[in-house]
Amino acid sequence: MGLTQPDFPPVDPATFLDKPFLERLRILGAHWAEYGFGTPKMVHLIYLVKVFVFYAGVGITIATLTSGLNPLHVGEWWNEPIVYQKALLWTVLVEVLGIGGSWGPLAGHFKPMTGGFLYWLRPQTIRLPPWPDKVPFTRGDTRTPFDIAVYSLILVNLVVAIVLPGVSSTSLDSVVADNAGLVNPVLMYPLIALMVVIGLRDKVIFIAARSEQYLPAIVFFGFLPFVDMIIALKLLMVTVWVGAGVSKMGHHFSMVIPPMLSNTPWLGSKAIKRAHYRNFPEDMRPSKLAGGVGHVLGTIVEIVTPLILLFSTNKWLTLGAVALMVCFHLFILSTFPLAVPLEWNLLFAFAAIFLFWGFPNWDGFGLTDTSMPWAMVLIAAALCFFPILGNLRPDLVSFLPSMRQYAGNWASATWAFAPGAEEKLDEFVVRGAKNTRTQLLASYEPEVADVVMHQMMAWRSMHSQGRALFSLMMRHLGDDIDTYTLREAEFSCNSLVAFNFGDGHLHDEKMIAALQRRCNFAPGEFTIAWIESQPIHRGTQRFKVIDAALGVIETGTYRVRDAVAEQPWLPNGPIPFEVDWTLDVDARRAVTDPEVVREPQMRSNGVAQTPNKVGQ
Repeated sequence: MGLTQPDFPPVDPATFLDKPFLERLRILGAHWAEYGFGTPKMVHLIYLVKVFVFYAGVGITIATLTSGLNPLHVGEWWNEPIVYQKALLWTVLVEVLGIGGSWGPLAGHFKPMTGGFLYWLRPQTIRLPPWPDKVPFTRGDTRTPFDIAVYSLILVNLVVAIVLPGVSSTSLDSVVADNAGLVNPVLMYPLIALMVVIGLRDKVIFIAARSEQYLPAIVFFGFLPFVDMIIALKLLMVTVWVGAGVSKMGHHFSMVIPPMLSNTPWLGSKAIKRAHYRNFPEDMRPSKLAGGVGHVLGTIVEIVTPLILLFSTNKWLTLGAVALMVCFHLFILSTFPLAVPLEWNLLFAFAAIFLFWGFPNWDGFGLTDTSMPWAMVLIAAALCFFPILGNLRPDLVSFLPSMRQYAGNWASATWAFAPGAEEKLDEFVVRGAKNTRTQLLASYEPEVADVVMHQMMAWRSMHSQGRALFSLMMRHLGDDIDTYTLREAEFSCNSLVAFNFGDGHLHDEKMIAALQRRCNFAPGEFTIAWIESQPIHRGTQRFKVIDAALGVIETGTYRVRDAVAEQPWLPNGPIPFEVDWTLDVDARRAVTDPEVVREPQMRSNGVAQTPNKVGQ
């Protein structure tokens, strides 16, 4: 991999699409194992400049200078509460502008590299309300001047809170003699209200702001006295860490490790990368080494270490735990995962130092030092509510509020377009950028762009859901799978709504319906295989197959163990499915043929069938 030249797969772009689809996956999967995305190192340098110069450098400078502190005197400000508050608010601003996570080429944004405000300040772009039929004044899927006004006010509110000097706080003064004050809590009240409103109007912006983590912190800034604020922030951090650790139990996370490390720019050894696969290139399932890396350095560290930080009163044990969590986040940052949550990892590394070493348990900031124990119990319960619900009923909660960050257990999808159908998105959808392939055409020949787009599919094939998604496509497209254009939905969604972080709930049937209203796809032109996350207590995952013109046409389940046991390119054919409902031929004809007298759609657009196994 050169500074400006990519490691391109060993294929002839002119004839690549002539190969069968599964053969394309096999070739590009093997290439990914050794080179990852093959991105030029210049791209990683751009990310590093963004994170350490813009995010950290500019952020620290603003947070300190506006608080009467010298940014060059680290010992003066590293444990100043107002600096932490402003660092968090700065992070929210960066994220909600669209220049934090899910930014740039590693997230499918090529030209332009930014989604965010280029979409969310533009009328007629797609918005996705979470409960349009239940919450008044949220129906529709088109961004209005009201939505733009609310979003703009959030940006203004954040800027004002960051740049204004701190105000004195009696609760802070009572425990910290010389301090720079706190961010005015009054500024948090409109921010909380605005975030709730925008979340009800458009869940994309709410998720992009990482509200599941930052909004509780903002609530603590606005309503809790200082000591209780610190304790509540510790509970929030531990909930995020432990929730992520618990979510890594099971088969999925072992499958995340090999492709993640294969894409790590500083890991140049092909031997080390290959060692994370059972027998490269014949057996591309994760090796025992990959499982050990995932569940020892991942699962155990993320569960045990935070609990030590929450309860320890031993200085050296606490210091060791803080150092371990800092290294943990810096390591994740260094791997450049495709969702690129780099700013989040840097903030959490700083927060580990600030909260647990700057305000340690033995110095009056432990759980038993709270002045409102029952309120703290309620806060802990509230913080655990969505992770518990999301693990038991992933269909009800996004994987981010469920605290399943990068655990491999995601709702995900694959899109399939009949020849020429994908161009309808460029023609009819208002947005801040074109299709990902169209963006690539500004730099590459069409044949090369097609190979790059397939690299994203190869990446998905190396995860458990990929086996199921492509099996569903084989089942529904048959031999035509080689002529359809298949796309990784996470990247396609990113080009349509400005953001995606591996959350399939942002491109479920509601999103597809929004696209259908704009593009009017014919039946069979746009087919979607969609999979829900695995509940923590079940060995199966639910799937849906969606035709943009017809809606959901099939639902059912598959066993996770069948997916993880198969190779990425499915040499043994599709994995088996348990189909519990499908839209029958008559119902499909009733939907598409205006001359057919349609019965009232009390059949849920179809007829329930006896469950049967397919794909064996």
